[in-house]
Amino acid sequence: MALKSTNPTTTKSWKKLQVHFETIKSTHLKELFKSNPKRAEELTIKWDDFYVDFSKNRITKETLEALIELANEVDLKDAISKYFDGDIINATEGRAVLHTALRAQENSEVFVDGENVIPEVYEVRQKIKEFTESVVNGNHNGYTGKTMTDIVNIGIGGSDLGPAMVVDSLQFYKNHLNTHFVSNVDGDHYIEVIKNLNPETTLFVIVSKTFTTQETLSNANSIRDWFLKSLPEEAISKHFVAVSTNIESVKTFGIDEDNIFPMKDWVGGRFSLWSAVGLSISLSIGYENFESLLLGAHKMDEHFKTADFNTNIPVISALLTVWYNNFFNAESEAIIPYTQYLNQFATYLQQGIMESNGKYVDRSGHVVGYQTGTIIWGEPGTNSQHAFFQLIHQGTKLIPADFIGFIEPLHGNKDHHDKLMSNYFAQTEALMNGKTEAEVLAEFEGVNLSDEEKQKLLPFKIFEGNKPTTSILIQKLTPESLGKLIAMYEHKIFVQGIIWNIYSYDQFGVELGKQLAKTILKELSNNENSAHHDGSTQNLIDFYKENSK
Repeated sequence: MALKSTNPTTTKSWKKLQVHFETIKSTHLKELFKSNPKRAEELTIKWDDFYVDFSKNRITKETLEALIELANEVDLKDAISKYFDGDIINATEGRAVLHTALRAQENSEVFVDGENVIPEVYEVRQKIKEFTESVVNGNHNGYTGKTMTDIVNIGIGGSDLGPAMVVDSLQFYKNHLNTHFVSNVDGDHYIEVIKNLNPETTLFVIVSKTFTTQETLSNANSIRDWFLKSLPEEAISKHFVAVSTNIESVKTFGIDEDNIFPMKDWVGGRFSLWSAVGLSISLSIGYENFESLLLGAHKMDEHFKTADFNTNIPVISALLTVWYNNFFNAESEAIIPYTQYLNQFATYLQQGIMESNGKYVDRSGHVVGYQTGTIIWGEPGTNSQHAFFQLIHQGTKLIPADFIGFIEPLHGNKDHHDKLMSNYFAQTEALMNGKTEAEVLAEFEGVNLSDEEKQKLLPFKIFEGNKPTTSILIQKLTPESLGKLIAMYEHKIFVQGIIWNIYSYDQFGVELGKQLAKTILKELSNNENSAHHDGSTQNLIDFYKENSK
């Protein structure tokens, strides 16, 4: 077993945290700031173009010390080394976890089964570069000689969410190509995407490691049928490329072997945007920007690998999740980016975090007796302030939130940006401080209300505050800074999994429903009758069959 198996609840530091929690659980953040005027400086990490303020979290110096002791007791440092060195840390699938190798420097050495994988990584990167430049520059034309105008990425899960999020986030940097994404097996999805496209000027990127994923292959084959209504079969090699390991099936589809971009089994789907899976990113924003994205992630890798735990952004962030999840019983975390460009960021992190750490069995195969995983959700500010912030401010649930903001707006509209960022700062302050009875009564001064009306209204106006937030300020949204941000959350996922003693890199939980769907599909397609379903499922199937055309 590459990773050690330590039940965190049996450690001395966990017991220390339990005792400490009882002494601090009711302490208000306002008291912590009042007792330590230097709190903000002491609990802020400045690194590169990142300014990360942890001070509005319900922690003290003692909390952090005990959490770092926990990280040491479960031997996080050793786990980090194995993570980067290519050890088989995805033990249930017998694989290394090496998305970090995809953004390593060319002179690095990372070994899998005795072979340095970095030369091959750079061969693929060179292939991505050459293909990107040929399409963007108009050298790779369609079957009828027309230059490409549109790119359609066909994939699902990590083959869709990562590239789609990055392309959307970096649309400021996009070139003349229009990029589209097809993921859902819902036929309405692919039809809506292709209905206004010209097959003569569209390039399709099919992303499927096995080239057997039902959703992806269904969409790819339907789009292929649509394409062949306009162009002959030999045109497929000009308009379809694939990211896959299944060379023969891809060739059978009609794709030229030179247009197959390989991927390795040591890259998990939800961490694969750095690989050839990111081809649509490179095509959309240009290879140089794609390379900058990789460089940013590499810089965060180096920070995570080398920084002391008390100044390590992903480590502190992960330990705070453990603190809230396992001691305050906070089940969810909100991700609030104050930029419309990161509209898909929380959606992307839902897969990364919940598919990784949604596990109830530890690394020894035992059912855990503590909470793992957190529910991730969020939307950009200020939209989210007018949607779900009421629950965070005055609801009964404790919801730690990450606020992500950028100092420089991309289009230079300072008036709008100052309004945006004033809300960013105000919301974290309001969540921390709340509003006391005295402050509400002071607001009532001069308001035309009777004393009785004021007393009736008073409890509804009070905010208890003490709601924890982490503020992440970044100089500017660039491909490099986005790479750093994504990698930060990737490493946070890893640390959480180590602390919770679970395997973060398998996802067997998604397979059962897919297996059952294959059986049910036969019943729907062949009109078979089956008696092996429960009463509810059988009734639903029967009702669907009776009423579908």
